[in-house]
Amino acid sequence: MKIIIFGANELGYMIASEFFTNNDITVIDEEQYKIDAFNKLDVGFIPGNASNIEILKQADIKSADVFIACTDSDELNIVACLTAKRISTVKTLCFVRKEEYKSSLGIAKDAEYNCDFYIDNIIWPEELLTQEIFRIITVAKALDVENFASGRARLLEYKIAANSILVNRMVKNCEFPKDTLIVGITRNGELFIPNGETTLHEDDKVIFMGLSNSLDILAGKFFHEKEFVKTVTIIGGGNVGLKLARNLENLKLKLKIIEKDEDRCEFLAQELDNTLIIHGDGTDLELLNEEDVASSDVVVSVTDNDEKNLLCSLLLKHLGTARIISRVTKNTNVSLFEKVGIDIAISLKTAALNEIKNNIKETNIGILATVEQGRGEVLVIELPENYQTKKIMELKLPAKAIVGVIQRRKRIIIPNGATQVMSGDNLIIFTTSANAPVIREYFEEI
Repeated sequence: MKIIIFGANELGYMIASEFFTNNDITVIDEEQYKIDAFNKLDVGFIPGNASNIEILKQADIKSADVFIACTDSDELNIVACLTAKRISTVKTLCFVRKEEYKSSLGIAKDAEYNCDFYIDNIIWPEELLTQEIFRIITVAKALDVENFASGRARLLEYKIAANSILVNRMVKNCEFPKDTLIVGITRNGELFIPNGETTLHEDDKVIFMGLSNSLDILAGKFFHEKEFVKTVTIIGGGNVGLKLARNLENLKLKLKIIEKDEDRCEFLAQELDNTLIIHGDGTDLELLNEEDVASSDVVVSVTDNDEKNLLCSLLLKHLGTARIISRVTKNTNVSLFEKVGIDIAISLKTAALNEIKNNIKETNIGILATVEQGRGEVLVIELPENYQTKKIMELKLPAKAIVGVIQRRKRIIIPNGATQVMSGDNLIIFTTSANAPVIREYFEEI
């Protein structure tokens, strides 16, 4: 596949590094915006502005399959995508940072407007980040939450506490509820696929897949007892903070937002009905104590400054907050946040990269989600009509992976080795990112 990326920034680098091995990648940007990391990749580079038709012609836009505009300017991205669409049939993916652009540009695909050209996909990373934080908040103590099959199946990730009854027990002896599977474990920063003989350790981060109601039973039995999120404090009233509060208000939670800008506070007060707006700095220890922020079930720090989010999170950790979720803008900072004890660090750019992966798949194999900062992948594979029915134990996969869910028409199945897979099934498979390419190749050759 030929992919053209407009934007030689960190996000552009993440996209290029993900796809350059098996695809023809060309990057367009002004030379001064090109980060040094691109020098490590085998990709083409064209200096210039992709809103210029001559630059697009130089990149051979007419033979390209995908054009991704991810510069730091919404306007540049939009114009470049529309220009590319005007002179070619390339699939366009446009990153924007303003909600109004996402709303208005999405309308252009509506047939009643009779547009000659439009942008195929508008990606607003802050919306993706908000959705991910919302899912995590709504499941007490979960480190990660992904929904499949319209919410009927899920992936949940938990950390095993020192006092857990799971410590030093083999997986086969844990008596997990029916219709749940343990599919991955992260230990000392390494993700691996467990088996029945694997012994669970304190501080393991354990990933489960299964039916949603069965996972609720598992969570209540092993990770919390009748524990529900009732109070949430959000530090940062920007786009993410506002959108998250709107979603959480629907759950009737007790909400607070701490925002430093006075004008923004007034705006938030007009937009939100049942959220307490506090004018102040989330790094002000006196304010945190006065407002009893540490007693919140969850505190979410979502300013657009990594250093501030880290400081807010560390202060609240010191004050005893039960659960802290922190936004990370610079992807390389995620491991730092985790090393200093922040419960959940979520990268804006990782969420965006996942959306790119979902949008440019060529086969019947897609990526539903990534976990553990890209160390693990959840693949969805549609078996072809001519597929010969066989048991899961007969698949002879070339690398370690677990079929966690089978979607068969309207039926959701949590399989075991004796479960049959057949034509038309959608298999939801968990594997490591290192093993994902050979798993995809195996099913592409069926």
